[in-house]
Amino acid sequence: MDPRNTAVVLIEYQNDFASEGGALHAAVAGSMAETDMLENTKKVVDAAREAGATIIHAPISFAGGYKEISGSPYGILKGVVDSNAFVKGEWGSQIIDELAPSGDDIVVEGKRGLDTFASTNLDFILRSKGITTIALGGFLTNCCVESTMRSAYERGYEVVTLSDCVAATSSEEHANAIRYDYPMFSKPMSGEEFAGQLAGAAQASDASRGY
Repeated sequence: MDPRNTAVVLIEYQNDFASEGGALHAAVAGSMAETDMLENTKKVVDAAREAGATIIHAPISFAGGYKEISGSPYGILKGVVDSNAFVKGEWGSQIIDELAPSGDDIVVEGKRGLDTFASTNLDFILRSKGITTIALGGFLTNCCVESTMRSAYERGYEVVTLSDCVAATSSEEHANAIRYDYPMFSKPMSGEEFAGQLAGAAQASDASRGY
């Protein structure tokens, strides 16, 4: 794992999910607490920046009225519409302060559905920067994170899913995705393990260059 070719992709760390008072926070608060995903994610981001990896934020947002999607949504998107979540320009759609973009971070625009690749230029960004490994964290364990994981796998990236940097709407859904689905399409590991591998790779790279 070379930090120069690695990106951490942060999926929907937005107020409507991650902050008290967010439209969908109550649905994920229990899972967030069980995994301590916010604290773990912050540690991963700090370690990744220190090692020289790329940080990419992937928020989802919709114009008021949700004109970008079907007039008769169902499934997870119906839940978004019914709860009036992730409306562009409102507090709920903003990235949480604890993980606010900084420095050379990249914010991907245009996410309107589950797979981060589907309606954004994420693939172009990754390939233009020579990224070959991506590590995923965020919401939901078995929805947008899993959809993005599968798509990245199909595109030939080396995919890491950060098992304690994700949360779902129930412990069962979270556990099932990590146990049964993640190993099929990624290399699941904890945030600490991933950070350790990045740090080791960065040190080895510096040593090889005589730093």
